[in-house]
Amino acid sequence: MENKDILDEQASMDTPQPDNLATEPVDSDEAVSATAEETTESNSAEGFVAETDRIGSELAELKDKYLRLYADFENFRRRTAKEKLDLISNANEGVLKALIPVVDDFERAMQSMENTEDVAALKEGVSLIYTKFFKTLEGKGLKPMISKGEPFDADLHESVTQFPAPSADLKGKVIDEIEKGYYLNDKVIRFAKVIVGS
Repeated sequence: MENKDILDEQASMDTPQPDNLATEPVDSDEAVSATAEETTESNSAEGFVAETDRIGSELAELKDKYLRLYADFENFRRRTAKEKLDLISNANEGVLKALIPVVDDFERAMQSMENTEDVAALKEGVSLIYTKFFKTLEGKGLKPMISKGEPFDADLHESVTQFPAPSADLKGKVIDEIEKGYYLNDKVIRFAKVIVGS
């Protein structure tokens, strides 16, 4: 039997064996993991391409939305600029329409001045036109400023000069009004030119 064992050993040595089998035994788990790694690499490459395509389409969609939004904004900006110019150019239309009847009254008064000798009637007509004119302006928000006897206020008054106050209680107050001031809807549109007591 010993001879047979020796012959078997020699036969097994003479038979060429693959290197990986000769050095280490092959583990079936390692073979499966190598195949899995190759599959994972191919899946990750396909996933990367799919993700790139998805991001590219999303970017194109967002770019399209941006361009549309920008175009809408530009149209809005142009439209509002045009509306603002129209508003500025036609802002006085309401006031002028309201003043046309007053101008008509003045024209009638001018014609009657040429033919009439009655000064009292002429004065009464001009007074009526003035009242109508002032009521029209008040209807548009214009209000006169009452300054005489009021304390001087630099936000409302423009001091032209100072005079000695006729009495002690008028010191620092408006003695006289040279030019009347006006408000338009509670905003000063013309400062009153006044004389202040010192």
